[in-house]
Amino acid sequence: MSRFKSSNKMNNAAIEAEDSALFRDAVKGTQTLANDTIEPLPAKDKVKRKQQQAKAHPEAQTSRAASDFFSDEFKGYIEDGTVKYIAEGESHYLLKQLRRGDYAPDMLLDLHGLTLAAAKQELAAMLKACEQQLIECCCIMHGHGSGKLKHQVPHWLIQYPRLRAFHQAPKEWGGDAAIIVLLQRDD
Repeated sequence: MSRFKSSNKMNNAAIEAEDSALFRDAVKGTQTLANDTIEPLPAKDKVKRKQQQAKAHPEAQTSRAASDFFSDEFKGYIEDGTVKYIAEGESHYLLKQLRRGDYAPDMLLDLHGLTLAAAKQELAAMLKACEQQLIECCCIMHGHGSGKLKHQVPHWLIQYPRLRAFHQAPKEWGGDAAIIVLLQRDD
């Protein structure tokens, strides 16, 4: 039995020597890398860096706001036919007023020719501008085209927390190629 163990040890030693030789051949010509010695930034410096990046690239801020604002997965309930929506707690008379053109939009957004991603960014920027400028009524012209924007814009609008109502625009504001929107206003 002891003879078996000693021959087994010799086989293991030969295998280890062969493995070592194979490994050395495989890594021949390589260099050892130095360890990374960069210290992590303190929290204050991270905040300053993000603020500097936001100032340097404000369009990235809008893009991030748009993706935080609107989900492409959300599908609100919108009846077939005329595009219209009224927020919970609002009077249905608002829809009639929007349809008749009683509200004139103070801001217009033309989405003709934009991709869905670009349209989402523009819509978020317009809603933010309406909020900052205390604008209550705006008009979004999505056009006819392929119908992707016409279908998606109402689902994005429903997600906006300050939305009171929207309706297919009257003819003077674009008809079925536009939506007139009524927003809450801080007075």
